[in-house]
Amino acid sequence: MSGVAQLTRLIAEQRRAQGRRLLIAAAAAALVSAAAVLLLGLSGWFITGAALAGAAGPAAAQAFNYLLPSAGIRFLAIVRTGARYVERLSGHEAALKALAKLRPALFAGLAAAPPSRALAWSSGEASARMVQDVDAIQTLFVRLSAPWGAIAAIAAGLILAGLAGWPAAAVVLAAVIVAVGAAAGLGRTLSDPAGRAVQTGAGELKASFSALQAAAPELRAYGLEGWAVDQVAAKADALGRQTVRAAVAGGWIGVSQSLVIGAVVAGVLIVVAHASPPLAALAALAAITAVEGAAALVAAFRQAGGARQAMTRIGAVFDAPPARALQRPADAALRLPSLDLDLAPPARLAVTGLSGAGKTTLVERLMGLRDPVAGEARLGGVDLADIDVEGARTLFAYAAQDVRLLAGTVADNLRLAAPDASDDALWTALEDADLADRVRAAPAGLDAALGDNGERLSGGERRRLGLARAYLRDAPWLVLDEPTEGLDAATEATVLERLARRLTRSGQGLILISHRPAPCALCAVTLRVRGVGSDGRLHLERAPARAAA
Repeated sequence: MSGVAQLTRLIAEQRRAQGRRLLIAAAAAALVSAAAVLLLGLSGWFITGAALAGAAGPAAAQAFNYLLPSAGIRFLAIVRTGARYVERLSGHEAALKALAKLRPALFAGLAAAPPSRALAWSSGEASARMVQDVDAIQTLFVRLSAPWGAIAAIAAGLILAGLAGWPAAAVVLAAVIVAVGAAAGLGRTLSDPAGRAVQTGAGELKASFSALQAAAPELRAYGLEGWAVDQVAAKADALGRQTVRAAVAGGWIGVSQSLVIGAVVAGVLIVVAHASPPLAALAALAAITAVEGAAALVAAFRQAGGARQAMTRIGAVFDAPPARALQRPADAALRLPSLDLDLAPPARLAVTGLSGAGKTTLVERLMGLRDPVAGEARLGGVDLADIDVEGARTLFAYAAQDVRLLAGTVADNLRLAAPDASDDALWTALEDADLADRVRAAPAGLDAALGDNGERLSGGERRRLGLARAYLRDAPWLVLDEPTEGLDAATEATVLERLARRLTRSGQGLILISHRPAPCALCAVTLRVRGVGSDGRLHLERAPARAAA
């Protein structure tokens, strides 16, 4: 199933789940439109009739019954207002509840995306799909009531115009058909491409801003603030041009509707020339409201491009490679066929090599964070190319070189690895990472806020917090990528001593990436990565542990 088809199915499920609210919104929309048409028609008849009665003299004015039509006008105004409230309340409630279900599904799709696609999306682009694209498809729910409102408005307009004769009703029906057809044509040729461009441009602007904001310290350090502003401004200008295109397209649709309204009023007045002035006024105003009642359909054509593009962009999140049989690893045994190397916990493996040689790529392939290469490694007896990634990831606790932290508390960040961990377990992990004293010194302790991506911590503290988080995950292998980079010698020695004790106590295996001799000294086996071949395979060689430096 394609991503768009899967998204369409999810939306259909939510439409069924919100069926009662959508039905109420549709009924209320129909009532709003019918009341609006009747209100305007009755008002026109009443005003014209009252004017003629007044012009006919006191006797006619005294005989004119103004109480009944004025009461009807008030009643219809109240009905229209109340029904509009119910329509908005039910329609938007249904949309918001549906989107509350869609966003977690979208996040799950982002999290489960194949590495080749997940790595290609910046955080800004992913955020744009999660927020603005989902907001764009909100119209798919809100406007479900629009056809019913349009049908009610058109039907009421035809009935009122028909009171002045069937030719008037025929003119109104023809005008409605022309108005909708013109809107559809202009929407397809002008609004659709402009709306698609707006969705894409907004995503590009958000991605650009997010990337530059993340690099703000470096930009300031190198005096590149002006350059960054120019980059964002260029994206914003491009989005502005597309937004103007969309507005112009909407303007042309509005012009077409105004021309149709003018033509239908003239046409109705011509065919009802024989009728009384109040009836002619009723028919003309009914014609106006019937065409305007179709405006809900017109708005759908105006918004269709953006909604379609949002569907395409969100659908890409759910696109998946063809399903194939995957296997769960039977155990945590690791085999590298090219070296005839077999390891299982509590073995300790050091991975070394020049910067950029592919050390991190190796461990990320093991954990399913990058696309594997068939035959390069086996885990639990299963080739990485055929492994069930979710099953494989349960075998690893990972502290990445580039530590990412939530804008939450110390405890929030630690419990990402173990949601049910007790405070005692958190403190033990912090002790083993030589960070407990720093956290105790904070007034809030484990509840101390870290700021955006841990900005209130130093680089070394962020690294050790990532290490403590990995300690909390119950997994056979502990994978550490440059765990002591940026630490002073004394802190490094303390961290490594406590790491060794923890490994002995837990029985975990260790896969360690490092350029530094002290961490590599913990490992009995050393693997050197020489680079990546043209076929994508890593060139590996085994080296004595003492050569790790």
